[in-house]
Amino acid sequence: MGLLTRVFPANVIDEVVSAAGRTEQRNRALPARVMAYFAIGMGLYTEASYEDVYAQLTDGLSWSSGWCETYAPPSKSAIFQARRRLGFEPVRDLFTRVAQPLAEPDTPGSWLAGRRVMSIDGTILDLANSVVNAEFFGRPPVSRREQSAFPQARLVALAECGTHAILDAVMGPCTTSEIELSRELAGRFTPGMLVLADRGFYGFQLWAQAAATGADLLWRVKTNLRLRHQEPLADGSWLATIIPTSGTGRQSTTPLTVRVVDYTINNGHDNSDSYRVLTTILDPAEASAEELATVYSERWEIESVFDELKTHQRGPHMVMRSKSPDLVKQEIWGHLCCHYAIRTLMADVAQHARRDPDRVSFVAALRIARRSVGQGAFPPSTP
Repeated sequence: MGLLTRVFPANVIDEVVSAAGRTEQRNRALPARVMAYFAIGMGLYTEASYEDVYAQLTDGLSWSSGWCETYAPPSKSAIFQARRRLGFEPVRDLFTRVAQPLAEPDTPGSWLAGRRVMSIDGTILDLANSVVNAEFFGRPPVSRREQSAFPQARLVALAECGTHAILDAVMGPCTTSEIELSRELAGRFTPGMLVLADRGFYGFQLWAQAAATGADLLWRVKTNLRLRHQEPLADGSWLATIIPTSGTGRQSTTPLTVRVVDYTINNGHDNSDSYRVLTTILDPAEASAEELATVYSERWEIESVFDELKTHQRGPHMVMRSKSPDLVKQEIWGHLCCHYAIRTLMADVAQHARRDPDRVSFVAALRIARRSVGQGAFPPSTP
């Protein structure tokens, strides 16, 4: 069986298709299950035409049957119509259903004080230059009188630092801020996580919402953020309380207690970088200031995740091919499913070889995944 069917079993696809109300009322040459795999396949073969992506998938079926079965290639128009019938919801729900943590208890860079180390961040994706894409997603300005050459979608993701697996994501127009999209994502944090975030994410309301989920937080903040000092701690960190810095009624808001860690990183120059991070882990016995400062460096792993997704998987300077908002969303969710499948393969290889997943080549795994699709991509739909 190919990688796609191992990570995304046919019965799971059928269930999300049915739940979304996209099950066919009559037999079709391009049923919903096939098109769900096709949406993921577009993430593997970003430079290939619709017909070539379909051929790669169906070659796997023909190969697995000993070439006893062959499949007539559909037209580009037929594939487009089938994509539109499927919509983006089943692919989104497939990702949500399947994307689960991959780190094992001994996976390096994955744990601190029994908490799974995660990171949240955002990026933008260039889209096909169509009128409807520009109207829905927006086109950011590049100067006072000019706009970007392409419409752009904004993606905010939550990734497992040790394995680079994206476990949750929210997307929207580029005119929607990262903070606004993050509010939806932060509401889905769970106890047992330690979520890292850069200083652009901090705000009292978002912090309070994320902390209320039971997840622990470790977020960088500006060094001039006003904090109410409460108590110094033995490891050099200190307790403080935070309240909103703006808005009506902020003085009557119940303060939240946080732990503050201040540290510098010697970069070899006179102006060493100063860091201030806040955390909900208040007891130094659970995680020392040094451990927290060290693990915060794992936040940069999500930058590597976006590089994998945008540079290697999608291809440098490539633009999403879909020309309508719903199909853009379908394509992006397909890319996320594809990346998760590759990262699943890499986690399995690393665990078997007892190696750090960071030491496994994403590019090599991408090549293996492409070969896997050609050797049993997806099972035919049941009548």
